[in-house]
Amino acid sequence: MILKSSQIGVSSDELSVRSLIFFIVELQNLLNYIGSRMLKNDETISVAESVTSGFLQFSFSQMKDSSKFFTGGMTVYSQEEKSRLLNVDPQEAQEANGVSSLIAETMALNVAKLYKTDWSIAVTGYATPVEESKGKLYAYFSITYKGNVILSERLDLHSRTKAVNAQLYYTEFILGCFKLELDKLKQERIVSK
Repeated sequence: MILKSSQIGVSSDELSVRSLIFFIVELQNLLNYIGSRMLKNDETISVAESVTSGFLQFSFSQMKDSSKFFTGGMTVYSQEEKSRLLNVDPQEAQEANGVSSLIAETMALNVAKLYKTDWSIAVTGYATPVEESKGKLYAYFSITYKGNVILSERLDLHSRTKAVNAQLYYTEFILGCFKLELDKLKQERIVSK
């Protein structure tokens, strides 16, 4: 038997708070792993985000000794700021409403240049269904390493996902993908020795 939140006396706002707490608790091992790999590799990372509203930057700031590898990031919502700060093509931004694979890749490549980092992550998308997204929730994210896009994907969510849950899910998924990229690099280094 499945109980609805209203049947067990929990409001949707309380579920959102619980989701945030669960997100933080569950991510701790992932954050610890990423932080230790970054320190061991003696590499740096920067972030450019839109839809996640700073959750990626927050996550990196929670890692032990993060100031040794996390150089900074920016949250850029508007198409104008994506163009001005991260050299996103204004026409592409206008045509795609600031949300496309190419825009995520451009954001990632340029935030890495701006902060002079080995790694970068960028994400842009929708946390609420709007007319421009045709009522859908999705995000594009890119991960770069040493000036090359190594992963660029689209992540789709159910259109009834609450905005904060969408942002948390995007963040967790992207960090999980970043961990996998760190693992691949570690394996490549072992094989090349």
